[in-house]
Amino acid sequence: MLREIDPPPKSINVLGTLPKNTMIAIVGSRRPTSYGEKVTYQIASELAAAGATIVSGLAIGVDSIAHRAALDARGTTVAVLAHGLDRIYPPRHRGLAQEILAGGGALVSEYDIGTPPLKHQFVERNRIIAGLSAAVIVTEAAEKSGSLITANYALQANRTVMAVPGNITSQYSAGPNNLIRNGATPITSSADAIVTLGFHAREAVPVSAQSAEEALILKLLADGASSSEELITKSRLTAASFANIISLMEITGKVRNLGAGNWVVR
Repeated sequence: MLREIDPPPKSINVLGTLPKNTMIAIVGSRRPTSYGEKVTYQIASELAAAGATIVSGLAIGVDSIAHRAALDARGTTVAVLAHGLDRIYPPRHRGLAQEILAGGGALVSEYDIGTPPLKHQFVERNRIIAGLSAAVIVTEAAEKSGSLITANYALQANRTVMAVPGNITSQYSAGPNNLIRNGATPITSSADAIVTLGFHAREAVPVSAQSAEEALILKLLADGASSSEELITKSRLTAASFANIISLMEITGKVRNLGAGNWVVR
């Protein structure tokens, strides 16, 4: 598949195991909104649960959320690096990289050991992400995001390009909305991606609430709420009560904190 991109890599270095199942790339903004975080996690986790290997670039934002979602779904994921395999950038993702390897995935790079992370290499590695993947999904990205470079490489290599539509007034939805306007397949739910790409969704195990308050929070999350502030307002719980309940829900595996106080159902 990597021979189909232009230019193909002269060589490829792999740490871990490249899974043999179909790879799907999920890319997007390094500063996603709560909406972008939620849809990225949902699509990545459900595709991974359906048997896809999730490919991304280990960057902050959408990339790391996609990797994490795949791992949480007990699926496999591959990170394509813009530097040598002997270093991890950003350094905060060393633990995530180790989890990717422990989960049966791989770190991939066309660069030799010792190569530092240089700006132009992040653009170059986008073609590797596209080349490895049968399809590229852009969940949230600004008009000039590097994710659109990945989508362009995917189009040149005759890959499927899909995008999540967003608020037309949001700068972070300009990229996906423009892709859809130019012919990319819109995704309005994770089921769209699963069906379009030929996967079969694994039957979801319902999350059971242990109290009326947990049931209310789960319902609010299902209805689209995601931030702690919104959940507190709509549930009418005190901030202290909410903090106790949501912490217990996280410990018992009912919800996951995406960072900055944004939550999703596991």
